[in-house]
Amino acid sequence: MIIVNTDYIGGKELETLGIVKGSTVHSKHVGKDFMAGLKTIVGGEIKGYTEMMNEARTLATNRMVEEAQQMGADAVVNVRFTTSGIMQGAAEVIAYGTAVKFL
Repeated sequence: MIIVNTDYIGGKELETLGIVKGSTVHSKHVGKDFMAGLKTIVGGEIKGYTEMMNEARTLATNRMVEEAQQMGADAVVNVRFTTSGIMQGAAEVIAYGTAVKFL
């Protein structure tokens, strides 16, 4: 499955199949959340949250690809990610794009 953030794939004619998306809500356990709170005092990267967001983006992307495969897509173009806080220490990540088939 080709995944791009452009609305085209060089050298390919595309048939639009429709919008596909994948989402997940991720959180870290209380111990990591507590340590992240301490990290905000001294500054710097909060690695636990960085890992959490990377895992969430990967899972959301995989779910988007699964939906595209079910539609018979060859690729997903114009892929975007959006994130929103659900509650302290938890975030929703959505990956979405347009499923296409090569002509």
